[in-house]
Amino acid sequence: MIKKLQNKEITIADNIRSVFQDSYAVEAKLLNAKDFPPLKRSLESYSKSKNYFFGYLKNHELAGVIEINNESDFTHIQSLVVAPNFFRQGIARQLMEFVLHTYNSKPFMVETGAANAPAIALYLKFGFKEVKQWNTESGIRKVRLNRIIR
Repeated sequence: MIKKLQNKEITIADNIRSVFQDSYAVEAKLLNAKDFPPLKRSLESYSKSKNYFFGYLKNHELAGVIEINNESDFTHIQSLVVAPNFFRQGIARQLMEFVLHTYNSKPFMVETGAANAPAIALYLKFGFKEVKQWNTESGIRKVRLNRIIR
């Protein structure tokens, strides 16, 4: 079940942060990142964020979260994470389908580590195309993908 998460509530923000931390620890290893800025994100940044958070609940447990910034002329998928215990169960796909069907946006944008093959494969399946690559200050190669439906 997917539902909007009330990230202003500190206990919910803490649950969101836990899923992000667990998922990003795996991604940091995948990217061979010594310094991975998403792992430094504070609880307050979740609870005070103006972004929308949608969670996938499985057996009453928060299994995945998608964070989006929806503006009038675009939707930016800020983050898409799945708790490691729930990898390879289609949760990321279902969260993507939910957002793409909920928001009528042109374009959708997302960024990830260039070495994050599972994430890139998922975005490509949904019609995203790579538009840019660059190196971050922390030494991580990133990629931006856009999805434009005409």
